[in-house]
Formats: sequence, structure tokens, C-alpha cells
Amino acid sequence: MYLLELAGDDDAFAVREAESRCSAVDLVAPGVATARGVEAPETLAYTRRVCRLVGTCEPDVDAAGAVARAASTDRDGTVAVRARDVRGLTGIDTQAVERRLGRHLVERGFDVDLDDPDHTFVALFSSGIAALGWLETETVRDFAARKPTEKPFFQPGSMAPMDARALANIAGAAPGRRLLDPMCGTGGILVEAGLAGATVVGVDAQAKMVRGTRRNLDAYLDGGTVLRGDATRLPVADGSFDGAVLDVPYGRQSKVAGDSLEGLVGGTLSEIRRVASRAVVVGDRIWNDAAEAAGWTVTDRFDRRVHASLTRYVHVLG
Repeated sequence: MYLLELAGDDDAFAVREAESRCSAVDLVAPGVATARGVEAPETLAYTRRVCRLVGTCEPDVDAAGAVARAASTDRDGTVAVRARDVRGLTGIDTQAVERRLGRHLVERGFDVDLDDPDHTFVALFSSGIAALGWLETETVRDFAARKPTEKPFFQPGSMAPMDARALANIAGAAPGRRLLDPMCGTGGILVEAGLAGATVVGVDAQAKMVRGTRRNLDAYLDGGTVLRGDATRLPVADGSFDGAVLDVPYGRQSKVAGDSLEGLVGGTLSEIRRVASRAVVVGDRIWNDAAEAAGWTVTDRFDRRVHASLTRYVHVLG
């Protein structure tokens, strides 16, 4: 059993992303989940740490100490303790926790090394629970290095890399898988899918976006394909992708090649159903009806507020 420390404040969304790398993910407290069958979790966006679960208890120092005293000693070498008051919900003194747990682990035969330990013992405190485990993986938190304004090609409205990574993961981005973005824009989702290990293909109707996306892929990835084309008539074979992510143009008056936004989205949803078995659709309005009309089932929807004038509606389709 594994212990996950989630990022952000939308736990349902974080759990859904974690399910792309794990099985049986269960939220046990705000910001804390358990999971089984973890595979390649280091590319998750909304999970910070993955630990091998040791035990859970009441969120106080004494109870956590009892769990540490019972922790397995099938490891050797040095240890450090890291305690977290997740989202500041418990008011626990994390330094006192680290000192107490450190003493118990020393009694179990470990030596302490705070700078470069062989093992890290993690204690997560949240509402109604403390969960403790041995650190297995810390996810790569380098999203700031790829913020849209720092990329070779930028257009206003580009999605933040952390969100783009999560959407790509939910759609199935992983080593050995192929992911499509049929309206790729500046290529932010493709970059994150490629960094997660997927083979990526983008399509866009505008030559400017195709050129710009190629520049961005060249800057961050070893490969990737970008085609100019109509998202409602994709130049790819049936069933050629494992997943797709569609970031719908924002604004109810959006037009592409004279078509209405509704016609564009409906046609694109039909096309990606032809070429992929799963998809994620994001927009500033709800597209459930269009997805179902195209033959998809909306398995999940997340309404994610970006700021006062924008909520992104994330539809997971299967």
C-alpha cells in the first residue's frame, strides 16, 4: 500500500490524475490518499510525494511516535524525518514531530543524516488523521521553468504546464503510448505529454500555430509531430492513438473556417472518437451534450475555477 501527498486544493481532480499511474486510489483526508499498484508516478502533476505506507493514526505527536516505533527495520543506512501539516489543517508542531520520530528511529538502529539520507520517513498530518511512510518518489516539480511566457512561442491564454500535464496524464500519456491534441495551439499539452513519456501528435488549422508548436516541441522534446489540418477531418488512421486532449477555443463567439463553435466541437469529438479510445475535453463551458451526441460517455467532470471570470470545465470521456 502506498501513501500519496496530493498537491493543489482540488482533491477529486488530483485523485483522478493519480489513477493514471496507480490503482485503487482512495482519498483518506484532505491532501492525503492511499493507492496500490503504483507505476512511474514521478510525472504526476497533482501528487507531490509517493511513500510506502507504514501506518495511520490520530493526528498527534504521541500517536505518530507509536507508529514510528513499530516501523519496519528492513532498511539500513541513514534516515531523515519530514513532517507536513497538510494545508495547515492541524496546527501540529512539525519540528517537534520530526524530533520525536527521529529519536524513535534512532532507537530502532538508524543514524540520522538531514542533508543526504539513505531513507526519508514522512509524516503527513491532515484533518482527523496522520499517515506515515517511507518516501519512494518525489515528483518532478519543474513546471515553473516551462511557464507559457518563457517558451519560444507564446500566445495569450496558454494553459499552465501543471494543468497541461495533469490533463495529458488523465488522457493516458505515458511511455509507449500515443497522444493527440487536435487543436494544439502553442503545444503546451503536447510538451507535457511528451515529457511524461508519450509519443505526441498535434494538429492545428492555423499555419502560425503549427510553426510555433514545432518550435516549442523542439525546445523541450526529442520528437513530436505537428500537422496543419481540420480537427473535424483528422489526417490520421482509425484507432491510431491511446488518448486525446481537446482544449476548446474559449468564447461563445469563436469561429473557425466559418463554422460555429458548437459545430467545430461536435465534429472534433466525433473524429477523436474515431482515432482514440479515451479523451479529455476542456472548455469554458459544459460540453456534456456534445460529447454524448458524438458517442462518448462522460465518466467524470471537474469544474475548476481559474479566476473570477474563468472556470475550466474538464470532461473525462470514455
